[in-house]
Amino acid sequence: MTALRLAFRTLFKTPLVTSVAILSLALGIGANAAIFSCFNEILLSSLSAPHPDTLVNLSAPGPKPGSQSCGQAGSCEDVFSYPMFRDLQKGQTVFTGIAAHRPFGANLAYEGQTISGQGLLVSGSYFPVLQLVPALGRLLDSNDDRAVGEAPVVVLSHAYWSTQFGSNPGVLNRTMIVNGQTLTIVGVAPAGFSGTTLGLQPQVFVPITLRARMEPGFRGFARRQSYWAYLFARLAPGVSFERATAAVNASYHGIINDVEAPLQKGMSDQTMARFRAKTLTVTPGGHGQSSVPKEARVPLQILLGVTALVLLIACANIANLLLARSAARSAEMAIRLSIGASRWQLVRQLLIESCALAVIGGIAGLFVAHWTLALILSLMPARAAETMHFSISGPVVLFAAALSIVTGILFGLFPALHSTRPDLVSTLKGISGQPSGTKGAKWFRTSLATAQIALSMMLLAAAGLFVKSLLNVSRVDLGLRTDRMLTFGISPSLNGYSAERARLLFQRLETELASVPGVTGVTAATVPVLAGSNWGNDVAVQGFQSGPDVDSNSRFNEVGPGFFRAMGIPLMAGREFTDADIVDAPKVAIVNEAFVQKFHLGNDAVGKLMTGGGGTKLDTTIVGVIRNAKYAQVKDKIPPVYYVPYRQDKELGDIQIYVRTESDPTQAASAVSDVVRRADPNLPIESLKTFDRQIEENTFMDRMMSTLSALFAALATLLAAVGLYGVLAYTVAQRTREIGLRMALGAAPGRVRAMVLRQVGVMTLVGGAVGLLGAYQIGKGAGSLLYEMKGSDPGILVLAAALLTLVALAAGFFPARRASRIDPMRALRYE
Repeated sequence: MTALRLAFRTLFKTPLVTSVAILSLALGIGANAAIFSCFNEILLSSLSAPHPDTLVNLSAPGPKPGSQSCGQAGSCEDVFSYPMFRDLQKGQTVFTGIAAHRPFGANLAYEGQTISGQGLLVSGSYFPVLQLVPALGRLLDSNDDRAVGEAPVVVLSHAYWSTQFGSNPGVLNRTMIVNGQTLTIVGVAPAGFSGTTLGLQPQVFVPITLRARMEPGFRGFARRQSYWAYLFARLAPGVSFERATAAVNASYHGIINDVEAPLQKGMSDQTMARFRAKTLTVTPGGHGQSSVPKEARVPLQILLGVTALVLLIACANIANLLLARSAARSAEMAIRLSIGASRWQLVRQLLIESCALAVIGGIAGLFVAHWTLALILSLMPARAAETMHFSISGPVVLFAAALSIVTGILFGLFPALHSTRPDLVSTLKGISGQPSGTKGAKWFRTSLATAQIALSMMLLAAAGLFVKSLLNVSRVDLGLRTDRMLTFGISPSLNGYSAERARLLFQRLETELASVPGVTGVTAATVPVLAGSNWGNDVAVQGFQSGPDVDSNSRFNEVGPGFFRAMGIPLMAGREFTDADIVDAPKVAIVNEAFVQKFHLGNDAVGKLMTGGGGTKLDTTIVGVIRNAKYAQVKDKIPPVYYVPYRQDKELGDIQIYVRTESDPTQAASAVSDVVRRADPNLPIESLKTFDRQIEENTFMDRMMSTLSALFAALATLLAAVGLYGVLAYTVAQRTREIGLRMALGAAPGRVRAMVLRQVGVMTLVGGAVGLLGAYQIGKGAGSLLYEMKGSDPGILVLAAALLTLVALAAGFFPARRASRIDPMRALRYE
């Protein structure tokens, strides 16, 4: 305790040095803690369930002829058909149970209030496999999913129950409306449990057998060629991972070959061989099922590496500060050694001081981490930001504490060892007057400054790569206009609307929105544009020869009259959809240039016949060709797309509406909301935002990487410049007598400045060269995140080197000028 009090007393004797050190550490530790919070939430956190290490995820890679529907819980390789799920459940002995789940959009109504949220369709084995205990009532079990369409019950999530129901236990056995269906509330899930998919927070859990009632038009329960359910299981006691994999594959292989292979039609021999050889993959499931970790792993690893480099630069700065301060304490150390103190006691005291400094910096860093997380969340899509729990949690605090101690030892060890060397005679006599100016300390300070330059070079180059990549993304020709447009979704089918009633509502909204003052265009689409949604079908096209293993798939969309004009997509041939393209009218389609090219339609596409949805009857006439426009992702290659009128869809239940305005679209937001409320006050508006904001969300990873890397690179460069300035200023102070002697012997001020700047040049040249090699490695690792460029972009490397050189010269200019203004007579008397 005495040593700690002495440490704080010593730190506060030099408030400027202490403040600079604390600020540097706070920035470095805070940045690391913020990125670790994201890293921990996405890649390290386990499910809120007992013994997550015994959970496993099941996936089914290989040929999947038919329809595939996948989402955030995983790729289409991971989904199973419902009959396969039930088959796998039967007779298996290596798992305590196999569970299925599937997210769905939910309109939730209770006591007259309706909100748009998320739900999770779960099998009766879902909660038992997870071994969860309800917070209230009961959870779903095998009695709730015995037959398709039965058991109209629902379990509330704990968060939804707390916020919307005020944690009222009286909700049990009451009814609420989910997607137009009356369900009985039977329980509340335990606190802290938000499903098994990262990035999704379902408000309700509904039996999987009710999917057709939750999503009108669904008919995939009996079809073995309809893949849509995600599966996981829990290992039975005493069963190894390997044994479970072998046992479940034995069952799976039999089902594939005896039941499903005979159902396949039109499949080539090669594909049939692959289909029969399919194996079921078993992987650890303690972190749940989600595509987010796979997408975020590389960016988070890069950001964690970047922040680690920033912290190293901060540590180098503080080590130099402590070395400089040790000069003033050399007499103190010598006196303590001379009166009997051991060197270990002094080193321990100095390390306590450096660790105390680091702990204070770490505490301040938690505030920096909080602000950094707020910045990260502001860059993320709104729905993702709502579901990600990036916070200063217990693991983050422990990480920051451990990082503080490690950095305290890291930057404090050499100064402590250096300043306690038993050189008593020279120090007490004051022969040198500058005991800290030994060659070892000088070399160490110079090496630290050079390392800072190298690390800054790496970070500047990395930031340049991400910024240029973002510029490339921002210059992508989308093929459509995004300016002055609002977009929002509505799902009347989830409120119990029939398809005909929903279609009439959409037409009414288009008409009334078009009459709003300042609105210049209104249209709609079933697949949101540039929102990451991909809907596709196999198609048959007149003149195109299809067959086994021939790719005849195309993306599609259902759109309103005047869609292409409103979206700013040029019509190359034919006509737009009109109000006359309704259910009873002849079927029509409009295709893009990529579709024309893939299906060899040439210049005669208009008038050709086609069909979508896997049918063979050519019953749809192509009436127009449009220029290529981006479909789901800004960075993806434009796929072949065919468009049909949504008014010809007999089962349409939800839609995305687009409203173009004369001026700022946000000013029309309230008027748009009023139109929808007048049409149906109980119909929630989903994600009302500008189309420009939609584009930003579509490229949020690029914006996040470029923003954070540029921010950290600027911080690192500033810290490196401060460190370089400190080394040069200290060097000039050490060499005051030498410089004075040189000037007394006739050295011009310019030569003195050149001498100091030469030292800057050598350190910059060495550090920059090492940094370029590191930047090249970072670029290789980040190649998958860069758009239309290579990680070894020479222009970026040259620009980073030039910028770093300017910063280094600026940092060295003031010490050089100070050296050139030294008075020789005063310098010769300098002690």
